[in-house]
Amino acid sequence: MPYDDCPPPTRRTRPLSMAAALAAVCLTAAGCGGGPESGGAGAASPRPGADAATSAAPTPTGKEPLPKGPLTGRTVVIDPGHNPGNRDHTREINKQVDIGTGRKECDTTGTATDDGYAEARFTLDVSHRLRALLEAEGARVRLTHDADRPFGPCIDERARVGNEAKADAVVSVHADGSAVGNRGFHVIMPAGVKGGGADTSKIVKSSADLGARIAGHFARTTGSAPSNYIGGNTGLDTRDDLGGLNLSTVPKVFVECGNMRDPKDAALLTAASWRQKAAQGLADGIAGYLKG
Repeated sequence: MPYDDCPPPTRRTRPLSMAAALAAVCLTAAGCGGGPESGGAGAASPRPGADAATSAAPTPTGKEPLPKGPLTGRTVVIDPGHNPGNRDHTREINKQVDIGTGRKECDTTGTATDDGYAEARFTLDVSHRLRALLEAEGARVRLTHDADRPFGPCIDERARVGNEAKADAVVSVHADGSAVGNRGFHVIMPAGVKGGGADTSKIVKSSADLGARIAGHFARTTGSAPSNYIGGNTGLDTRDDLGGLNLSTVPKVFVECGNMRDPKDAALLTAASWRQKAAQGLADGIAGYLKG
């Protein structure tokens, strides 16, 4: 089937706003107008212009001056999960790399919907939309990759990008590949890990704050409920086996935006209007964290 891949708008249509209390309220389906079987019902309406673009938006070169805004002086690294080229480089991405507490594959191909919409394609689209929203508020934004390399980067390199940028926040964008009937989003935060080259002791608390704010805004903006299969309906999960988190020295979370293997979630993930809401929810959560 054709997928709705209209480009992201180049400017925000609503000021960022955040309150920690609101984030907490929005972690419940009742507070956000969406439930596990809502199919997106109760989701916020697309902001004006969210899907109005009919031609490709200009790609930032990194040389244009950023507008002044509430996030001026802040650096955000966006990590689009996987790479569309990974499927053609299985030998390379199966290579083991050090994640501090052990070794793990360089990367994976990611999942896809039953109709073949790849996670790597989804993550790039949402990441481009998220970049546009954050840059409009003055943030300096860097992507770990932009499908501009044959495969990867490996999970250890993804962590280094955020560390070397001294990012104020890093968000890795993903979509899950679970069983039919498993629905909703969840945010993965780093556990306390110390061993080898991994030491998350300085980022556990700040990453948890970042994760909670993203979860609250993501639920409120998209209308999607927190995962009904991970995180005890909180939308929050903590893991110690992800190299991208273990090796980070700056606040970082992974966001699984939905389950590509469930047809109801897949219908959302393949719609450009919903992906714009997803990017907006992520942007609002990041901004709320950065503005504290």
